[in-house]
Amino acid sequence: MSLEEFDHHTPIPGTTIFNGEMAMKGYALNKMCYSFNAAEARAEYLQDPAAYYAKFELTDTQIQACENKNVLELIAAGGNIYYLAKFAGIFMLSVQDVGAQQTGMTTEEFKEKLLRAGD
Repeated sequence: MSLEEFDHHTPIPGTTIFNGEMAMKGYALNKMCYSFNAAEARAEYLQDPAAYYAKFELTDTQIQACENKNVLELIAAGGNIYYLAKFAGIFMLSVQDVGAQQTGMTTEEFKEKLLRAGD
């Protein structure tokens, strides 16, 4: 299929498209994650996550996704992967850890897949 034939409106199975609707849905979650650029905010979150969720008025679904530390749930709740990287960093989750979650693999399986792809 050529680029001209590609339908930019056809969903890719297993993906969540981050569009205007998702941006509005995830505004509070992404705003919270952006706050983690500051060390004080990360410390405040770790001291009392529930209070931090309330401060940003997260929805129950967003709170549960945060509690589960599940990137796919966070994306479905409106999270933008660039902001979610800030959240993942609090828990020392690497890019490989996040990639593994997104593909349903263990981190070691995902790393092995990356190594095989590099051959």
